[in-house]
Amino acid sequence: MESQKTLPSSFASNMATVQSTPTNISFSNYLQSLSQTPHRLRKRMLATWTPDQELNQVRLRSGADMMRKLKWYDLIALGIGGMLGVGVFVTTGPVALKTSGPSVFISYIIAGISALFSSLCYTEFSVQIPVAGGAFSYLRVTFGEFIGYFAGANILMEYVLSNAAVARTFTEYLCHAVGENPSSWRIEVDGVAEGYNMLDFPAVALILLLTLCLCHSTKESSILNLIMTVFHVIFFGFIIIVGFSKGSARNLVEPGGLAPFGVKGVFNGAAIVYFSYIGYDSVSTMAEEIQNPAKSLPVGILGSVLIVTGLYCLMALSLCLLVPFNMIDKDASFSVAFEKIGWKWASNVVGAGASLGIVASLLVAMLGQARYLCVIGRARLVPSWFAKVNPSTGTPLNATLFLGLCTASIALFTELSIILEIISISTLLVFYMVANALIYRRYVVISHNPPSQTLLFLVLLSSTAIGFSMSWKLDEQWWALPVLGGFMIAITAFFQYLVPSVCQPNEEWSVPFMPWPAVTSIFLNVFLMTTLKAMSFQRFGIWAFLITLFYVLYGVHSTYRAEEMEVGVGEIPHHPSIQQTKLDIQVL
Repeated sequence: MESQKTLPSSFASNMATVQSTPTNISFSNYLQSLSQTPHRLRKRMLATWTPDQELNQVRLRSGADMMRKLKWYDLIALGIGGMLGVGVFVTTGPVALKTSGPSVFISYIIAGISALFSSLCYTEFSVQIPVAGGAFSYLRVTFGEFIGYFAGANILMEYVLSNAAVARTFTEYLCHAVGENPSSWRIEVDGVAEGYNMLDFPAVALILLLTLCLCHSTKESSILNLIMTVFHVIFFGFIIIVGFSKGSARNLVEPGGLAPFGVKGVFNGAAIVYFSYIGYDSVSTMAEEIQNPAKSLPVGILGSVLIVTGLYCLMALSLCLLVPFNMIDKDASFSVAFEKIGWKWASNVVGAGASLGIVASLLVAMLGQARYLCVIGRARLVPSWFAKVNPSTGTPLNATLFLGLCTASIALFTELSIILEIISISTLLVFYMVANALIYRRYVVISHNPPSQTLLFLVLLSSTAIGFSMSWKLDEQWWALPVLGGFMIAITAFFQYLVPSVCQPNEEWSVPFMPWPAVTSIFLNVFLMTTLKAMSFQRFGIWAFLITLFYVLYGVHSTYRAEEMEVGVGEIPHHPSIQQTKLDIQVL
């Protein structure tokens, strides 16, 4: 194994030449590059890397390797810690109050089922391509550079905005823990639009503190998360026991019944609370820091999703048992619920426990966002400075610092309600894309079938899912629902019969019963996306335009130059002594 870590002098020379080539270009050269944009787009947009290249050549652009110290129980703790604080303490109150009513626990079940199917797709990819890039890497090796970049940019936006909003919720619960009014800890600024006018310095301090912690070491950060998660789960048990023992079943049906906003309200709530499940995506970005990715990743991802789904449902149900849904506080729902039943001391304890949970979820999410940016930097879609891994700490230091500062800046002034739905639409879209990529990879790349059959199936499937979802949303032509639903089942069965699937030899883990789990994930993600409000799609459209513009003005030219430079100094040799194969990674 030691010999495999020693690079041949010719390879080291080539890499040094590539990395030392100046990347600064004059304005006239940049204008010349822009004139070649159509040609470069044709060459780069659909350019793909193989998994071996992603594991070896691209990863070397970070300089030092990330340190492999994490085990399966670290991943479960990271997944639970990353999801629990966000879901229960941030989304449950607002969704119960305005969208789903007491049936918010059913919304969590629906979102959890969708997340489980999506996590199956993630798990197969993460085992086959154990790199830190998550959805970005999976889509780049399957559908090409632009699709991977588009997904990666959306995941980054989702992480930064959600972390900023969650940090502000930390202030709410911390104030309840010490018996203070949250407004007294924030500074109101006159002349600024509502929703942006309350400066939250405690949230900023928390993000900066966690950023420094993450810069130091991943393993130590994981141990801190593990300790907080253990206390967090015990604390959850306290809330659930109190909710079921002191609550009243009457609160589930009064006023307005179990689903006062109707069945649509339940599904609309599911689309919003889906944001709560993005923590398992953070687990997949830890792939380069796991001692045995092939065995640990399936346990970590699927185990954390199943555990968290159960806890979400019990917590949401206990909240609605304690107080009627129309009396739930939208900001610090659990603390206020205990106040309303006369348990002031418990309200303070809940505020402290919720604050701890939010810290754990922020820690995991900030781990994930830095690794996404690091791998996007390796691909040269953003400045390569973000790709550097600090050799002494084994962490992506530059990416961690930059995103920490961005998150703190947004947390200073942005309210949660403004960005909650745009976060959900980005999450659902990326998970939808990963499910499509898994079907394409399994039936085209691995099984060597003609791509036309699989692409036609994916187009028909998505179109039918959109038609079904819009018929449901608009309450028009109810007969279309069973027709379109039956058509989806029929084309999936026909595709499974017509197009053979061949699993890779010696493959450690793969999604069973394909293509049904991936098809279910595609349908549920499309269905939940269509339940979101038009404003969400408008804000998402603006963001999509901005990231596409950045790719056209910078990303495509940067990657084109990087690839041309590597070709100029010679192809990276496939020398046995530097091929750190998938097997080598798994037995480290």
